[in-house]
Amino acid sequence: MPNAREIRNRISSIRETRKITNAMYLISSTKMRKAKREWDQTRPYFEALRAEVKRIFRTSQNVESRYFFPPEGEPPIRGTYGCLVITADKGLAGAYNQNVIREAQRLMEGHPDMKLFVVGEYGRQFFMRRNVPIERSFLYTAQNPTMQRAREISAELLERFDSGELKKIFVVYTDIRNSLTETVNSTRLLPFHRSTFAARADEKKREETTFEFLPSLTQVLDSIVPSYVSGFIYSALIDSFCSEQNARMSAMYTANQNAEKMLDQLALEYNRIRQAAITQEITEVAAGARAQRERKARGNES
Repeated sequence: MPNAREIRNRISSIRETRKITNAMYLISSTKMRKAKREWDQTRPYFEALRAEVKRIFRTSQNVESRYFFPPEGEPPIRGTYGCLVITADKGLAGAYNQNVIREAQRLMEGHPDMKLFVVGEYGRQFFMRRNVPIERSFLYTAQNPTMQRAREISAELLERFDSGELKKIFVVYTDIRNSLTETVNSTRLLPFHRSTFAARADEKKREETTFEFLPSLTQVLDSIVPSYVSGFIYSALIDSFCSEQNARMSAMYTANQNAEKMLDQLALEYNRIRQAAITQEITEVAAGARAQRERKARGNES
């Protein structure tokens, strides 16, 4: 059974740890708000790009592009696939990293020759320890997603797709639905489905103006797609970063709650031991006083 001094030391240690977890909670909250604000500032541009792609398909349903499946459907595509895996740089975020890794492994089981492109130190170290080959590891930190980094990633993936080295490209990232739900998404980045950009019935009715695309629909579409891909990757980086911070906030909140419970239990145990020590001291003093009285009484009798 621990003594009072050991319990005091443990209480002091837990309080110091709680200061750290509380600071991490506040830092994650600030980072998440900042990332969301930056994405909200750039979102309109990429929504406008998406609208232009939809306009092209409203103008002509049969436009040809290497970035889209043919109009008649999705033919089977054989060859090497690529997968961009977005993880964090560190842990202490609950099951955030493990969920992303698990989804990436599920994709790799169906395509053993899949080439991995990894963002985040956690994922890089995970695959290296298991001797899983990584085609390209983007060494900059996942803690600071920027549009420039998204363009660098998209340029690498598009170059391999255009050359025919990669037939399909997937992105595995985490999307934050709300403050309580985080979902790991496995999205095929390229080639696109035409149905993804299909216009709704109300949009078709509203579209009455005829547009002319120069030099051609295909060339205009091929020039828009790289920017759209960069925007998609940027949004995936932002979503993953926000999900990581949200997961870390949840983990730190739980750690703070557990620390409070442990402190309450230790305080109760400390008070018990302290009370027992006080009771023992009183008993010893009373016993000593009684022994002195008895010895004095025997001396008087003699």
